[in-house]
Amino acid sequence: MLKPEILDPQGQAVQRALPRLGFEGISDVRQGKRFELEVDGPVDEAALARIHDLAESFLANTVIEDFTVRVEEVAEAVK
Repeated sequence: MLKPEILDPQGQAVQRALPRLGFEGISDVRQGKRFELEVDGPVDEAALARIHDLAESFLANTVIEDFTVRVEEVAEAVK
């Protein structure tokens, strides 16, 4: 996500359009991006540290963006 002090013209455009589309009560919109990584093996502290380094050095522009690394369990598909 863009840091709070960085202007977000895309988010502002969405916010201005919402009332015209019938969506009321939204006071702010911030646009961001999301990466989903599928990890082979367990997601232990070492894996999380590597993913954090990857996000900080490659996926996010840390001058203007904040990022969060989050783990979600994915259920196996039943056949």
